[in-house]
Amino acid sequence: MLSNLDHIEQQALKALESIQDEASLEIWRVAYLGRSAPLMPIFDQLGKLSTEERPIIGRRANEVKRTLEAAYSIRLETLRQSTLQRSLQTERLDVTLPGRNLPFGRLHPATISMREIVRAFAEMGFQVYRSPEVETDDYNFGLLNMPPDHPARDMWDTFYTSMPNVSLRPHTSPGQIHVMRQYAPEPIRAILPGMCYRYEQISARKETQFNQIEVLAVGKNITLGDLKGTVSDLAHRLFGKNIRTRFRASYFPFTEPSAEYDFECLLCNGQGCAVCGWTGWLEIGGCGMVHPTVLQNGGYDPEKFSGFAAGIGTERIMMLKHRIEDIRHFWANDMRFLEQF
Repeated sequence: MLSNLDHIEQQALKALESIQDEASLEIWRVAYLGRSAPLMPIFDQLGKLSTEERPIIGRRANEVKRTLEAAYSIRLETLRQSTLQRSLQTERLDVTLPGRNLPFGRLHPATISMREIVRAFAEMGFQVYRSPEVETDDYNFGLLNMPPDHPARDMWDTFYTSMPNVSLRPHTSPGQIHVMRQYAPEPIRAILPGMCYRYEQISARKETQFNQIEVLAVGKNITLGDLKGTVSDLAHRLFGKNIRTRFRASYFPFTEPSAEYDFECLLCNGQGCAVCGWTGWLEIGGCGMVHPTVLQNGGYDPEKFSGFAAGIGTERIMMLKHRIEDIRHFWANDMRFLEQF
């Protein structure tokens, strides 16, 4: 058995000398060090040997195995170094070639629109205030003059959660209560940007999620004229002096009087299209004078203070500014659309 081990060692080392590539070396490894190699049965037979032969044969078998493993490692490293040298000699790298430009990230178009509107309001003296996207029923409705079972709640198709009386906010108006309670009885000029969620039919101008900016001003002697002037000034700052705006009487339980305001549809130049519902006007949001009950819930005395509030659909502003015909493009994650901005 010792002579058999010597023969296996000599045969393997001789075969290894003729190996010139890693593929052939792998075949050699399987043939002489794999599970079916001629060396492996000798280990299986050690238990059948006598007490005197077992340590001698076992020691020699381990020596042969270690010798072949070491020879394999040396040969593998030699082949790899040889391959590297051939690569360095035959493959040239022109270091004078210009490098590849790394792609830069871009702001999402919804973010671009949000920042433009925030910048316009900052120039008018408004400060940014953030409010939660998940609200209790009191903040979403109750404190906004909509007690339980009030029919006006049906105006918002709300996403409710598994927690009782907790839902995603369908509008940014709950932020009015947060900011008023923080600063009452001081005057306020604040905008509250953020995402809103509504379970409603998706169309070219409606989505289940959308950004909105709540505008709130509270102080003494604030009038409806201040509201109209602020909204009109925003339109002029964003689209120039020639943009037409209009106010339509409406109803919201947290404002009195209430209105909706439209900007002239720039996609069709007022002629009518699918985005504006063939009216020539695109609704941007609702507005009105803050209801006395809401002022009182926010910590202000409605006998001394008044205020106005407005909600602005930022994606619709972007649609007008860049002639975007479908609001669904904003959240479809289509790179062909997003890379244009």
